[in-house]
Amino acid sequence: MRVLSNELFLYAQPQRTRFIPVYAQVRRLHQSSGHRNLDGQKDINKQTISNGFTPMAGDKSKSNQAAVPRPSASVLLVSPQNQVLLLQRVKQSSSFASAHVFPGGNVSEFHDGRAPEPASAERHVDSEVYRKAAIRETFEESGILLARNAGFGRLIEVPEAEREEGRKLVHSNKVPFEQWLAQKGGRADIDGLLPFTRWVTPTNVPKRFTTQMYIYFLPTLSGTPLSANGQPNSNAEDFEPEVSIPTPTTDGGVEHTTARFLPASVWLRLAQEGRIILFPPQFFLLHQAAQHFDNLTAPTAYGSITRDTVPREELEARRKRLVDFIKSGSPPWTEKCISPTVQPPRGGKRRQDGRVVLGLERPGPELEAAKLGRKGHLEDCVLLDFRKEGPRRVAVISREEAMQPESKI
Repeated sequence: MRVLSNELFLYAQPQRTRFIPVYAQVRRLHQSSGHRNLDGQKDINKQTISNGFTPMAGDKSKSNQAAVPRPSASVLLVSPQNQVLLLQRVKQSSSFASAHVFPGGNVSEFHDGRAPEPASAERHVDSEVYRKAAIRETFEESGILLARNAGFGRLIEVPEAEREEGRKLVHSNKVPFEQWLAQKGGRADIDGLLPFTRWVTPTNVPKRFTTQMYIYFLPTLSGTPLSANGQPNSNAEDFEPEVSIPTPTTDGGVEHTTARFLPASVWLRLAQEGRIILFPPQFFLLHQAAQHFDNLTAPTAYGSITRDTVPREELEARRKRLVDFIKSGSPPWTEKCISPTVQPPRGGKRRQDGRVVLGLERPGPELEAAKLGRKGHLEDCVLLDFRKEGPRRVAVISREEAMQPESKI
């Protein structure tokens, strides 16, 4: 078995990173600072938040009152070859500068409908509003339309020039996304989104978000369509031509500088080599996806992925295993709500490797106060080294192992 060579890692070119200064005494987790207001208008820096997590920040406002989490959505978009799309944020971003993120952003009332009020427990529950926001932001940020043809039910195909014009119209709020889609004969494929955790920003930061994460599978491609039993069908004339999936493109440098699909394990390996920056939600969810997509020799052996071509039947089988995993557990991953918290060192001693332990078991105060029974993830933690440019030496390990003072992992 051939392991993935270093050449594949060159597909993601390293870039200099530039982040906002960080207060040395503070270890904060918070959401990206460019926001779309609920009325659809963007803030002056013209950036949207995405991904349910923010870099470290200073103390929150002097009022000592926690900010209300703003609703947002993000998508793990899976290519026909089971690779995951990440976008690299612009260097000029006031936060997440140069980091790689999933496509996503804030709910816009203008495009997506009104999110539940802050006092409502439904604000933290998957709904059509969040799904519309996820699909719209994916289109704005990558040019890929997660929409079905209104007449035939297959993914809609829009010429590139029309797509680019639509991205600008929707981004600038000149036309509602749903209306633009209808003009092209399509409808947002909200049923194709599978919830894959929710992330709530901790209360110790000034700007907070409640972000619904989804996973979406673009159709696998093959010269010979599959039959109902998953075997190649020799009578290909009975099937429609395969959908053409456009290559993801950036938004022209407004928010992102690169957009590309790579295997989840490759993204993780690039982060561990210091070639890219991944924040905990991205790293954690990519880690989960890699266990099912990349046939690793060990859970964290990200470099053991092979470059061999995977048959379409196996691509589909791996997708099914991931979906079964997401729907499993107590609570299932579709219902997990995670508000990362820095864990105190066991016995009062710091870890020898200097990394911080993030616990993932708490759902956040809003969910706890609502007594909905929502829970986070108890079994694993995230390790990371907080640095000025962002998190480094990120890893996912068991909670028991992470809390060991003498661990050198």
